[in-house]
Amino acid sequence: MTSMDVVQLSRLQFGLTALYHFLFVPLTLGLAVILGIMESVYVMSGREIWRQMTKFWGLLFGINFAMGVATGITMEFQFGMNWAYYSHYVGDVFGAPLAIEGLMAFFLEATFIGLFFFGWDKLTKVQHLCVTWLVALGSNLSALWILIANGWMQYPVGAKFNPDTMRMEVYDFMAVLFNPVAQSKFVHTVSAGYVTGAMFVLSISAFYMLRGRHIEFAKRSMTVAASFGLAAALSVVVLGDESGYTAGENQKMKIAAIEGMWDTQKAPASFAIFGIPDMETHQTRYELEVPWMLGLIATRSIDKQLPGIKDLVKEAETRIRIGLAAYNALQQLRTNPKDAGARAVVETTAKNLGYALLLKKIRPDILNATPEEITKAAWSTVPDVSPLFWSFRVMVGLGFYFIALFTVAFILASKRKLQNYRIFLWVSFLSLPLPWIAAELGWIVAEVGRQPWVIEGVLPTFLAVSSLPASNVWITLAGFVLFYSTLLVVDIFLMQKTVKAGPDLDETDVKPAIRAAYAPAE
Repeated sequence: MTSMDVVQLSRLQFGLTALYHFLFVPLTLGLAVILGIMESVYVMSGREIWRQMTKFWGLLFGINFAMGVATGITMEFQFGMNWAYYSHYVGDVFGAPLAIEGLMAFFLEATFIGLFFFGWDKLTKVQHLCVTWLVALGSNLSALWILIANGWMQYPVGAKFNPDTMRMEVYDFMAVLFNPVAQSKFVHTVSAGYVTGAMFVLSISAFYMLRGRHIEFAKRSMTVAASFGLAAALSVVVLGDESGYTAGENQKMKIAAIEGMWDTQKAPASFAIFGIPDMETHQTRYELEVPWMLGLIATRSIDKQLPGIKDLVKEAETRIRIGLAAYNALQQLRTNPKDAGARAVVETTAKNLGYALLLKKIRPDILNATPEEITKAAWSTVPDVSPLFWSFRVMVGLGFYFIALFTVAFILASKRKLQNYRIFLWVSFLSLPLPWIAAELGWIVAEVGRQPWVIEGVLPTFLAVSSLPASNVWITLAGFVLFYSTLLVVDIFLMQKTVKAGPDLDETDVKPAIRAAYAPAE
């Protein structure tokens, strides 16, 4: 068996690199669309300030894009370095969306981003606008294919186990493409990226207004950010409801763990606003509940029951026993590939094979597992409840905060009073890191909630890693930390330098009295 130290280190390494990479992804998604909006206004109005706004925010977009590419490439290598058996077992399925993302979406985005920066004086206005929107399209298509791959890990459809090759193989690519979990994750994640881009523009524009600099530029930028951000924040909540529904249909253990719901409730289930989950006693203490809310979100009905953790563990025990029959039949097929009876057993029980493999963590000869060991393996299907419980609630709370903030910004922008409320400008500026916190918490909910599976119900995480000594993983982990820390310092330096320099604008048309009104007090 693979050392658990290697499993934990490999998970830590991939988790850190993924979370760091995702610092850049949402901003790329959001800024790309905002650039398209700003340049569209420039083409329609012909006003030079909108051109300069597009170029300035585009420069910040370029810095962020470069960092995203640099941090994303290393993640691709980890599939081969740290997760070799995962790549072997499901590579036929998982590799296809990644290849399409690289060949179609990333090349589209990377090609046209060069034209965006160097084509201002070489293309017509309309041609350059098309380039900008193609950059935005490429960014969104990249997210689509990555999330199709990730969605399949959450809900594996359109593929089945082949006992002859001992691998998962695609039989219906359209099912993989239109996986309901992948589609709901895509629209929810992209909307969160739009919120991030809008908050970035809103916060930096508020900074300029607080300093009394680039006032007209900042007012227009904040107006775009307020409108776009409000629409995006509302979309996140609506599309998050869709994600909750698909998870309630296909990932019942994740929903039960997010809610700390140990026992099955009478339909419709209540939503716990507050509680303290206890993994030792299998209960959630001091719960403050909203009746019916969870049932309506996860099932969209008032009579459909959501199973609790304990009932789902019992179901896992049953699936482990069925999976052991599949495992036993596979052993027979290895001895005699022409054994029709064994092949028939595999065909009917293969969907439960992954559950039997959970026993590999307890003992190598899983066919001799005791009832107590089967129960222990079944309880291993329960993810760590407390991080899920609180990550989800903080994420949701931030989502409603964004709606409130962008609503206020939209009202003030509509009344042309953004400059009248310095408290609001300070709140907008200090809110800059919050969308990233919400996005990272969302990924924690998605990925921790899937444990102990790397492919839900198919392949346990501890079996997916490469056969490496722990020292090798320590070395690469240290290297990644050093490399990414260096990139972080460079990114912060470049962003700060660009923001401090500000846009290249001719502000001679801004009256000195207006500029003085925005200047900070001595």
